[in-house]
Amino acid sequence: MPSALDQQYEAVLEKLTGPDGMLQLAETPDGKKYVSNFPPTLPMLFDAFAMMNADKVAVISGEERLTFAELNALSTRLAKALVARGTKKGDRIGIAMRNCTAWIVAYQAILKAGGVATLINGWWREEELRHALELTCPAMVIAAKPHTQMVAGLDLGIAVVDVDISKPAVEAFSSLLTGGHDAIALPTVAPDDDATILFTSGSTGDAKGALSTHMQVCQAAYIYTVSLMVLKGVLESQGRYKDLPLRALVSVPLFHVTGEVPVMLTSYVIGRALVLMPKWDAEHALQLIQDEGVTHFTGVPTMAMEVMNHPKRDDYDLSSMGYINSGGAPRPAAHVLRQADEMPEAQSIQGYGLTETNAVGCGIFFENYLDKPTSTGREQVPFVEIAILGEDGAHLPKGETGEVAIRSVATIKGYWDNPQATAAAYTEDGYFRTGDIGYLDEDEYLFIVDRKKDIILRGGENIAAAEVEAALYACEKVDEVCVFGAPDERLGEVPVAVVHSAEGISEDDLRDFLRTKLAAFKVPERFIFADGPLPRLGTGKIDRVALKAAHAG
Repeated sequence: MPSALDQQYEAVLEKLTGPDGMLQLAETPDGKKYVSNFPPTLPMLFDAFAMMNADKVAVISGEERLTFAELNALSTRLAKALVARGTKKGDRIGIAMRNCTAWIVAYQAILKAGGVATLINGWWREEELRHALELTCPAMVIAAKPHTQMVAGLDLGIAVVDVDISKPAVEAFSSLLTGGHDAIALPTVAPDDDATILFTSGSTGDAKGALSTHMQVCQAAYIYTVSLMVLKGVLESQGRYKDLPLRALVSVPLFHVTGEVPVMLTSYVIGRALVLMPKWDAEHALQLIQDEGVTHFTGVPTMAMEVMNHPKRDDYDLSSMGYINSGGAPRPAAHVLRQADEMPEAQSIQGYGLTETNAVGCGIFFENYLDKPTSTGREQVPFVEIAILGEDGAHLPKGETGEVAIRSVATIKGYWDNPQATAAAYTEDGYFRTGDIGYLDEDEYLFIVDRKKDIILRGGENIAAAEVEAALYACEKVDEVCVFGAPDERLGEVPVAVVHSAEGISEDDLRDFLRTKLAAFKVPERFIFADGPLPRLGTGKIDRVALKAAHAG
């Protein structure tokens, strides 16, 4: 039966979504629930909530501070400048820079100009970047160094706008904003128009472009908004809510779905300021939490643990912290229990979702997390449906293990220019196949026990084993290779490569070779050199299971 906390959650949810509640729900023709009285497109979302939260601080980046009204006005100016420069509705426009105010302004401006915001992974190397750009063919890339040089060096004929992100955003975009663009009309955007492309690693190696409409991205943000509104109501009913200005520490990349939707877009809806970090540093995070009064921290489990373990933690005032949210990788149960003991005022939340679901899926929080710390929680009611699929695609009952599948209004439209992958990803009844293996317990809590795909989760980053193997095979001295994930206390998993080279090659030479092919986080942590050919199955395939069992420990 539902826990006491689950019952409280559902009671608050019913008040919010009932006849007299502030949230109105509706259903799509195929029965997916959505919030119907909030703006249905991202430009409308930005305008509406900027008006509602006009004087509140929206972005804090060092000395730079913009209110919601200022941020919205600047992104509208840039949107008109993009249209004046030739941006047409439906054009893909890439963003390639680290977390900064200019990234947020560019994202909003592209969507207001009718473009499709194409979020470039900031850690990619040239070949990874080439694949993404050749796949999506953007009309323009808005970039900062070193990405400006990388895009130009690929010689793909793509226009590049160089942004100096060491300056405040209004100065960073000065070359585009010069000239009068006030009279430029922005296009009308519809809920079903394409909005974003995010890149996701698949078991075949090459990144796929996950395409979403305005409706799908907006509803993902609203689903998270509803969850936060309900949790606020629960804490208020318990006398535990901290009534402080809302501040979210942005410690995850904005080009990832977690940074984009649960952190950035949800903050826009609830009037929460984004406190930007250019790169992760645990003590810098402690300093920002204290100085800016951070109330929400969202990161991969590694980040939360580094904050908790930091030798100077007690030197900082962390009393503003209300929520420590984890996503991108499972959080060890011991971490959850230790946080509850050492930081009792900070409530724990774990989320489970995918790039393809716009981060929507399951959530577990507060006491429920302590009771079931190895679970990813219940589906995000009433918007999400979770199914466990058998080998034949049939829905399995509680307690049985199979492939986890998710159905919601926020799931992507499909993979860009890849109808085969899109068709394979969905069941006939509209569930997205996650590739994760799990089961639902008697309380409908989801437990992930394995992954169907050969994906390695390193500190929240997805690494396709096939991609790393392909990069290694590009080295002429590598005859056979097998890459898999090995447990790591700090990062969850790290890639390990077993290599057979008849001619012989050193680990240093392999690392130097891979640095030109892969982002640094994808380079194997360990290399194991086999004296002879790698073991094979009866089918002729390399015996990945045997190699992992022998070397992953």
